[in-house]
Amino acid sequence: MTKRLVVVTAGLGKPSSTRLLADRLAAATARHAGVDVQVIELRELANDIAQNMVTGFPSPRLGDAVEAVTSADGLIAVTPVFTGSYSGLFKSFFDVIDKDALTGLPVLVAATGGTARHSLVLEHAMRPLFAYLRAVVVPTAVYAASEDWASGGEGALASRVDRAAAELAALLGTRPGRPASTADPVFPGERAAEDATEVVPFAQQLAALAVER
Repeated sequence: MTKRLVVVTAGLGKPSSTRLLADRLAAATARHAGVDVQVIELRELANDIAQNMVTGFPSPRLGDAVEAVTSADGLIAVTPVFTGSYSGLFKSFFDVIDKDALTGLPVLVAATGGTARHSLVLEHAMRPLFAYLRAVVVPTAVYAASEDWASGGEGALASRVDRAAAELAALLGTRPGRPASTADPVFPGERAAEDATEVVPFAQQLAALAVER
């Protein structure tokens, strides 16, 4: 079965170097594995995301985007760097997704910026974000500065893109089944162990300690 790869790009311009990097990563992943690619441009959902943040209810367009991400076999997430971190639009989109909905999802993180000195955003901001969401982030993250495009995106950038794409392709299809609810996933044998364990209320435990004294 062909795997579903969703690409989330938070570039604001048109054309956008962020979208260009996202497209290269998607194409490289497709070379390593058969995938159906869906691209989500967050700039087109900016108003919907803002409304969801204040009302708690997604528009149909935003709901479709969230469903695409949470049901995907793999995700490529690309953001421009703003003030040393991911953009507010990028963060807001992932804020409206349930914190358990990306559990086990293979993710490739990438970013674009004006200079190479912003490249640490991948490690101090993006990787921790998806680790918190319990996604599986591939080892190689990709950062593209303005100078990387001077040679048409070839050389070192092309090598990083291909390596990261290969890592993501290798993880496609490995995501465990999504839990029926937003609670933590239950693995085989875990439920039986929980049912066999008697839960003692905390107040009762405190009372027992008082008697022992």
